Amino acid sequence: MQTVNYIEFKKQRELGEILSDTFAFIRSEFKPFFGTLLKIVGPYILIMLISSGFYIYTVGDIMNITTLQADNQIFSPIIMILAGLALFVSSIMAYVVSHGTVLCYIRSYTENKGKIFFEDIKKGVYANFWSLIGLGFLVGLSIMAGIIFCLIPGIYLGVCLSVSFAILIFQKKNVSDAYSESFSLVKENWWITFATLFVIYIIIYIASLAFSLPTIIYTWAKMGIFSGEVDAENMNIFSDPIYLILNLISQIIQFLMNIILLVSITFIYFNLNERKNFTGTFETIENLGKQTN
Repeated sequence: MQTVNYIEFKKQRELGEILSDTFAFIRSEFKPFFGTLLKIVGPYILIMLISSGFYIYTVGDIMNITTLQADNQIFSPIIMILAGLALFVSSIMAYVVSHGTVLCYIRSYTENKGKIFFEDIKKGVYANFWSLIGLGFLVGLSIMAGIIFCLIPGIYLGVCLSVSFAILIFQKKNVSDAYSESFSLVKENWWITFATLFVIYIIIYIASLAFSLPTIIYTWAKMGIFSGEVDAENMNIFSDPIYLILNLISQIIQFLMNIILLVSITFIYFNLNERKNFTGTFETIENLGKQTN
């Protein structure tokens, strides 16, 4: 039995419907959805933020002229490299786990008609953890190679491969099958998929930029840009506690914006899958037959 506010994922949608249903889903599932994310992804986000704060502080330490002259700061570049490596690894872990959590949450939601089971979601995330990492590296390298050789192939690959993670989770494919199936799924609807992703990216970018304004304004004020008197001593803002806090808040907001993007891409996947395979239509007909019997 489905819940009252249940949103059907397995149906065809136009661009406006994908956008409206994305926010409708987040609004109706706000508490359990973000509660699940906090329980599973929270520790990884915390490690990422600590790593980010430490990296920013070490960069500020390197850029500080007075500390560069001190003999005890000779190993600062090594520390900065280690901090950057820690940030890189922790960011990958956080984003992979968040991607898996969003997809496994929606899988539980669709399979149980609006109900979710936390243990199933958690089990699904860690069962697909290495597959998600492997697919992430494969997708990242493919898009990077496409952009290096020519921008257009990179864009083409990015649009096609955007649904590969959803294929991995919902169709239970392995990495290579999910990678190849994404091209087959998007091929006939590449332009509408590109347009949908473009609009979503613009919305996410504008929202992220709006939340980043306090950090930008504080940075400019601290450096004396507004007063027209740029102070060289204040150019190193990276070790400023207020800047660190504002920067970390901006990263949290950007992370949440990425969650919204993942939900939208999941709607895009189901839209494309329905146009090609009519999965939801067949399930509806099957359920009607059962009810009749």
